[in-house]
Amino acid sequence: MLHTFVALVEDKTGLLARVTSLFRRLNVNIISLTVGGTETAGVSRTTIVAEAAEDRAPRIMASLYKLEGVLDVDDVGRHSAVIRELAMLKIAADQNTRSDLFQLAEVFRARIVDLAPESMMMEITGSASKIEGLVQILLQGNYRILEMARTGRMAMRRGHHASRVLEALGDTTPRIDPKTFSGILRHEAPDLLEDESHA
Repeated sequence: MLHTFVALVEDKTGLLARVTSLFRRLNVNIISLTVGGTETAGVSRTTIVAEAAEDRAPRIMASLYKLEGVLDVDDVGRHSAVIRELAMLKIAADQNTRSDLFQLAEVFRARIVDLAPESMMMEITGSASKIEGLVQILLQGNYRILEMARTGRMAMRRGHHASRVLEALGDTTPRIDPKTFSGILRHEAPDLLEDESHA
């Protein structure tokens, strides 16, 4: 099954490489990975979509939490969350097909962000199934997709505050108990108890 992990990490050189290396050592395939800034200076939000058995999620979270520079980890796929993806598609178009493509963009609530004599570019935001639906319709209609770029998932819990926000509000209870995850590691992955920062 697919898991969507959100990790808040410090902006440090090499941290992303250690994250991907960890998934390689756990033999877990990363489907998509996005990194961007947050409302806090020096902290980035990393969203990782990975394919793994359901019972492996706690081990993956524990391993992520042990990495130096990782501040917080959440498996948002287990909770009510808003999940979005952005895609840009450059499609071959001429005066005979352009009007049909405009109508198709309207149906999928996509935006036309660029027009050229022989092509047009659509921008679409939504669920992965919505984006894949547009791609499928284009292919079935014999439209030629010249280029496509997708961001991968971005996710945020509905009505949920990150731990640093709760701390600012006076709630210092951590969302993740390091002792609990250390226990998981001792039983399931003792080799990962070594300092991941030297990987």
